[in-house]
Amino acid sequence: QVQLVESGGGLVQAGGSLKLSCAASGTTDRINSLGWYRQAPGAERDWVAIITRASTTHYADSVKGRFTISRDNTWNTVYLEMNSLKPEDTAVYYCNAAVLGISRQFWGQGAQVTVSS
Repeated sequence: QVQLVESGGGLVQAGGSLKLSCAASGTTDRINSLGWYRQAPGAERDWVAIITRASTTHYADSVKGRFTISRDNTWNTVYLEMNSLKPEDTAVYYCNAAVLGISRQFWGQGAQVTVSS
């Protein structure tokens, strides 16, 4: 089992920056990938970025060039640095973990990010 806790959300003006953190605990040595998703009001949860065990990163087109995902070497923390924020980035951001040998995915409780115009 893996537990995930996000932090770092808040209110920022358009063009500003925020950095989200996700602290992982439990069987972190079996984490295969860590990612970020977001869900705006009335919308479905969308994938934002992912980092694999090999530190390969992938981004949704909507955030490419503005957001950066990274992790520490122990898989205990994953970060999402968000720059040039836009009002359409407003959402609850969720941390996600895929674990080797376990079919279900793990989610954090979410962190609210609000970008004002």
